[in-house]
Amino acid sequence: MTAGQNSVQSNKSIPDLAPLEAVLFDVDGTLCDSDPIHHLAFREMLLEIGFNNGVPIDEEFFIKNIAGRHNSDIAATLFPDDIPKGEKFLDDKEAMFRRLALENLPPLKGLYKLTKWIEDRGLKRAAVTNAPRLNAELMISILGLKDFFDVVIVGSECARAKPYPDPYLKALELLKVSKDHTFICEDSASGIRAGVAAGVPVVGLTTRNPESVLMEANPTMLVKDYEDPKLWAALEELDKKGKSLKSAA
Repeated sequence: MTAGQNSVQSNKSIPDLAPLEAVLFDVDGTLCDSDPIHHLAFREMLLEIGFNNGVPIDEEFFIKNIAGRHNSDIAATLFPDDIPKGEKFLDDKEAMFRRLALENLPPLKGLYKLTKWIEDRGLKRAAVTNAPRLNAELMISILGLKDFFDVVIVGSECARAKPYPDPYLKALELLKVSKDHTFICEDSASGIRAGVAAGVPVVGLTTRNPESVLMEANPTMLVKDYEDPKLWAALEELDKKGKSLKSAA
């Protein structure tokens, strides 16, 4: 069964979500531009063990086989004949990532403009990630968003990680919000598929992944970052619709 086979895909635009109840965020590549750090950690550590005959992995390999995927899936891809070795390698790689992230973890452009917009409207919010909890909580803390999120959902703590809908469905359940009044921010095809499979509209971010790859996952819209005029036009329309619904009630 493919991810989302039992789920209804959402064809709603962002303004259709009024009155908005919640915004859900992926972490890596969505809150911060962390993929270059992951790529560096993978490249250096795979070189050390002579992976790919000692040829460093390039960005194309990283995007196709690693970005946005859960570590158990990455381990199976990189070490198909020795999964335990792959899982140990991934644990060591995550420790290296955390050391590097402490030195430099830039927020995505316009992130704090959007988080303020969300706070000003009293919306609920969750971080929903395939990253290990230690990584997710470190990144959220470095970005100063520890008190921003109501809950942090980790894929490995759900029955199935992204690209299955389970982590997003769990977020909706814990926040007690409707998929019809929530949207998701995601930067990977795997994450977009998870959101779409959960029936929630997804704003896709072209942080590092090619637009063509993201569009195949069926996001509601694609934006460059959180300062993209397309995003703010949609949010302005959403605000207007919300106010007219309130005045009509």
